[in-house]
Amino acid sequence: QVQLVESGGGLVQAGNSLRLSCAASGRTFSWHIMGWFRQAPGKEREFVAGISESGDYTYHADSVKGRFTISRDNAKNTVYLQMNSLKPEDTAVYYCAVGSGTVYFRSSAFSSWGRGTQVTVSS
Repeated sequence: QVQLVESGGGLVQAGNSLRLSCAASGRTFSWHIMGWFRQAPGKEREFVAGISESGDYTYHADSVKGRFTISRDNAKNTVYLQMNSLKPEDTAVYYCAVGSGTVYFRSSAFSSWGRGTQVTVSS
């Protein structure tokens, strides 16, 4: 089973950038699709981005398209979320997720999450 630990969250002003990292344990990291979710206070968890096993294919939610980029480094067992042009509405706890199969663009494909990292964007 893959264990996930997120890092890189923090407090930033609107318009700035952050890069989240998610370190995964286990030898089978490159076999799994990976994703990022977020949950703001009082809201449901939102699927933000997904990436195929190889990293060749990505999905980004409309709410972050053009601002956020998911990527992965299979040699380092790490997945990233580069977040640019941050907005106050991006404030949330961000969770890394791992899934099985090839449907990296569907939230239902993901079955395990890390503990999350807080991102706060001030206006």
